[in-house]
Amino acid sequence: MSDDDNFLNDGEAEPDSGSSKKKSKGLGSVLPNILKFVAIGLGAMVFIVTVCVITFNIMNKGGKSQTVTADPNSPYVGKRPDYGYYDSIGSMTVRTRDFPVSSTVSVTMIIGYEATDQAASQELATRRFELRDFIRRYFAGKTAADLAPDKEEALKAEIREMLNTRFLDSRGARVILFDRFDITTDI
Repeated sequence: MSDDDNFLNDGEAEPDSGSSKKKSKGLGSVLPNILKFVAIGLGAMVFIVTVCVITFNIMNKGGKSQTVTADPNSPYVGKRPDYGYYDSIGSMTVRTRDFPVSSTVSVTMIIGYEATDQAASQELATRRFELRDFIRRYFAGKTAADLAPDKEEALKAEIREMLNTRFLDSRGARVILFDRFDITTDI
């Protein structure tokens, strides 16, 4: 007999061949099961997120941004800046350069500037008569076709650009408004 046989026979029973695996109790046996379920959960999360991102990109037509609004008349455009308005220019009536039949333009223009810009406000007030002359010369140099209603926004942009680059020192004109803009063809 070997030494191992003596050791087993010293009062201990031989283990059964069917119950050779002992079930250990504690964290050692539970940890692999927990890690297995965590791995399955993480794999499922990665799969779900991947499917959602792909579906969102397909529905969003390639991931183009939806935050840009193309319609300026939409109520969801955002808050417009606050403007102060200079309206002391008064009403002007000018004849256009059309020949042989000219037209008469009656316009009351308002210049909008940033409400906090005191330099622009002061400059507009001190140049009132120069502004009246500028408006008279500007509309006298146009034809009735140049002053058509569909070109009004382009006229406002051109006037604002001319005021800021050639006329005003403070570049304070932010918006041009017409309180009255009437064109009458003389016969």
